[in-house]
Amino acid sequence: MSSSSTEGAPPVSRKVIGLAVAGAVGGFLFGFDSSVVNGAVDAMADEFVMSEAVTGFAVAVALLGCAAGAYLAGKVADRYGRIPAMKIGALLFLVSAVGTGLAFSVWDLVFWRLVGGLGIGLASVIAPAYISEISPRHVRGRLASLQQLAITTGIFAALLSDAVLANSAGGAGGMLWLGIEAWRWMFIACAIPAAVYGLIAFRLPESPHFLVLNGKEDQARTIFQRLIPGDDIERHIREIRESIQQEKLSTKKGSLRGNRFGLLPVVWIGIILSVLQQFVGINVIFYYSTTLWKAVGFQEKDSLTISVATSVTNILVTLVAIALVDRIGRRPILLTGSIGMAVSLAVMALAFSSATGTGSEISLPGAWGPVALVAANVFVISFGASWGPLVWVLLGEIFPSRIRARALGLAAAAQWIANFAITLSFPIMAAGSLPLTYAMYAAFAAASFFFVMFKVPETNGMSLEQAETLFVPKGAPVAPLPVTSDETK
Repeated sequence: MSSSSTEGAPPVSRKVIGLAVAGAVGGFLFGFDSSVVNGAVDAMADEFVMSEAVTGFAVAVALLGCAAGAYLAGKVADRYGRIPAMKIGALLFLVSAVGTGLAFSVWDLVFWRLVGGLGIGLASVIAPAYISEISPRHVRGRLASLQQLAITTGIFAALLSDAVLANSAGGAGGMLWLGIEAWRWMFIACAIPAAVYGLIAFRLPESPHFLVLNGKEDQARTIFQRLIPGDDIERHIREIRESIQQEKLSTKKGSLRGNRFGLLPVVWIGIILSVLQQFVGINVIFYYSTTLWKAVGFQEKDSLTISVATSVTNILVTLVAIALVDRIGRRPILLTGSIGMAVSLAVMALAFSSATGTGSEISLPGAWGPVALVAANVFVISFGASWGPLVWVLLGEIFPSRIRARALGLAAAAQWIANFAITLSFPIMAAGSLPLTYAMYAAFAAASFFFVMFKVPETNGMSLEQAETLFVPKGAPVAPLPVTSDETK
């Protein structure tokens, strides 16, 4: 490795990589659930004779469940542990997959979507927290980025399975095995990754950070010895212990309360990062891409294929982010991504200002169609290589250990609520003015640049306990952390 932060660092054991990959399966569920409904929505609406408003609510209600699940995840993880929280999330998602596939009414469908959202909310919080807590500092960025890679892979798998099932039945509403419609099998298929995630959770060790927090240092040492043999295990234990003492000096146990509008400043940083990640409008590309693709000249039947291709692009650029995050740092990648998103979204706003027609009949004249298509893909690349994976990296490492799970839960809940707001508002805003809609997303992308520039310090190459001290307000009591020669590089 060429970076100074990783130069001379010990090799990463296969066990650590394996645990990080296993923990990231929660992100796969996250991505699978968020996209599997795309292939089923029209047939689902026909089956239950749903209006557009009810259909929109049935699609988006899972996001509200995700917000609630993310908020509760911290409390569950702090009280019972990271692994039990994973098991609960897997069970909720498994039950939801079967329930949604066999739904007999609109409100039955909505209920099971909500249950599934709770499970995904839990998984979306526990995965980055767990990965960060078991990863060595010099590769933590790359391993934490596996969360976003798993999400994008889940999106791809969902879209691909939707296409295969729909094509096999001659349409999402066609009959498939056991006399059950294809759209129902799309949801039932979600049970497979849920069951895999649950089985994996039974084989994962508990987070050493959680064990130290609960006075089980001997168990934490045993796990560290398996994960980082030959490393200074006592230093890792000491850093966690001193971080706990530092947090006790500044706030009561597990409290997120502070003097900045009722919360600690670092919690607000996590919330704003989460909200900005969604307010740039990335899910518009995945949830409402049909209008865009039709506007630039594609037929509606090609939209699913284009969406699959876009999801593949998202996976590839996430791999780029994973390769670079521990080499050049978090801030440069985030700042570059913000610029790319702001420029591409501004170009899309300009392109759609020349559009003719309204609603689903909108079209772009001349060269504006290809320009908008290129801009949309530049936007996906800019997001996928920066804000997509790196927000999860930062959320996993900026919070003090005593509040990490709860603070991450609150930040993830804010992310789901922001996702819900964008998902519901886009059709209304687009009907009013597509140029203004994309201009608003461009403004949020520009705001993300300045937020990182002035509020987010670099955490590359630091231990979790060192990284969290960067976010302590001036004047707050700080317990000194030991510094070794390899930490000064």
